[in-house]
Amino acid sequence: MKNIVVALDFSQITPAIITQAETLVQAFNSKLWLIHIAEPDPDFVGFKTGPQPKRDRWAQEFRREHQQIQDLAEELRQKGLDTVALLTQGSTVETILAEAKKLAADLMIIGSHGRSGIEKFFVGSVSEGILHGAHCPVLVIPASWRSPETLEN
Repeated sequence: MKNIVVALDFSQITPAIITQAETLVQAFNSKLWLIHIAEPDPDFVGFKTGPQPKRDRWAQEFRREHQQIQDLAEELRQKGLDTVALLTQGSTVETILAEAKKLAADLMIIGSHGRSGIEKFFVGSVSEGILHGAHCPVLVIPASWRSPETLEN
């Protein structure tokens, strides 16, 4: 297993996803690819540009997300893991699937927020979309999962 792709949204489940990724990367001596999909910049996709304060907030959020994924990658590199961080824009499911394929992922690790009912209808399920479109095995970490180390504390 050479390449493990981890899709992150920096939600509460991110630490659990990273815990599992670390374990697998160490066990298989794999390369770890961290991917975060940011909202598309309206200027790049042909939408009307919003007021400058709105565009400034978007740019600030993009910079924050970039720093967050870079910091996480550096933290993992300090632990001896071969880690690369990617921040890209686009439709979440399609972009994750395309990046995983480009990177020749042997395994993808994603989280599931456990949405159901009306929330799932309106928000959709990224994990479900990835499971249906993936070219490789996918490990889904449920929102309710806690590592044994977390439970001991």
